[in-house]
Amino acid sequence: MDEDAVRDRLRTVEDPELGDDIVSLGLVNDISVDGDRVDIDLALGAPYSPTESDVAAEIRELLLDDGLEPDLSASIPDRDDFVTEEQVLPNVKNVIAVSSGKGGVGKSTVAVNLAAGLSQLGAQVGLFDADVYGPNVPRMVDADEPPMATEEETLVPPEKYGVKLMSMAFLTGEDDPVIWRGPMVHKVITQLTEDVEWGHLDYLVIDLPPGTGDTQLTMLQTMPVTGAVIVTTPQDVALDDARKGLEMFAKHDTVVLGIAENMSTFACPDCGGEHDIFGSGGGREFADEHEMPFLGSIPLDPAVRESGDGGQPTVLSDESATGDAFRTITENVANNTGIVHRRGVSQTRRSEAASPDR
Repeated sequence: MDEDAVRDRLRTVEDPELGDDIVSLGLVNDISVDGDRVDIDLALGAPYSPTESDVAAEIRELLLDDGLEPDLSASIPDRDDFVTEEQVLPNVKNVIAVSSGKGGVGKSTVAVNLAAGLSQLGAQVGLFDADVYGPNVPRMVDADEPPMATEEETLVPPEKYGVKLMSMAFLTGEDDPVIWRGPMVHKVITQLTEDVEWGHLDYLVIDLPPGTGDTQLTMLQTMPVTGAVIVTTPQDVALDDARKGLEMFAKHDTVVLGIAENMSTFACPDCGGEHDIFGSGGGREFADEHEMPFLGSIPLDPAVRESGDGGQPTVLSDESATGDAFRTITENVANNTGIVHRRGVSQTRRSEAASPDR
């Protein structure tokens, strides 16, 4: 079987989210055939996302049935072909910002569980606690080991649950308040990203502080953010603030990967009834209103508070409905990250093919 024959076989593989086959979409970067061995490079950019994993598995099964030995790789041409050491985080494939319009909606809880969930899928993950005024991530993963310094004065982040961690909490006293103005925030955020030995990561999850202030602007102006997750609770006052975050990302041309609704229905363990303490369905309605993906709802569950205080992310709890909710959100974030990359590649290649100058 030659390259053209392999390409024709790949036309039977559909991208379930973009609605066409991977060849027509321009998602096949390269095919090389050497006897029974077939090397295929695909434009897949979200490692361990369920959708992209399923596409790769379908390709392998298809070619194995033809008596071939497939070897698959993945790269995003516009990104991977032009990465230089001078770029910010050149070895990080995806930067995911977790944001909320107001405090108290469980943003850090979502960020921690998202990072741990991605690691559980098999990805290489970092978690940057950029909430410089209220860094809580180390407590939420029970990490008290500070980063190590190298001879080059860079920081080696500690790891917990397979996630590399960096937080302002590692660098200040436990009870010391952080009272900084914008320029100092900018400097510290820059140092805690560029001067950290993150290594090769599939995902770097950034826990932003609530609101739309200096830290958020610094991140969006200096970091290669792939997309953002907006966390809200169902009630109107939280949704009003979530709209401000949505507008902030729109002004900086940052893709919103979806809306996560936290503190949804409370299932009473005593009476067996369900109570909508903060309302119900507001996050989904907000997502529908703004034509944004809805990532899922997380119930109001005392176990989440216990897990956060005890340093064990709920997403790692296999026999838990709340753990299932966090796993659903994790998979949706990964899938939507893949859509961003694949859609970008497909639009670029179809535009190039349609251009009369090419």
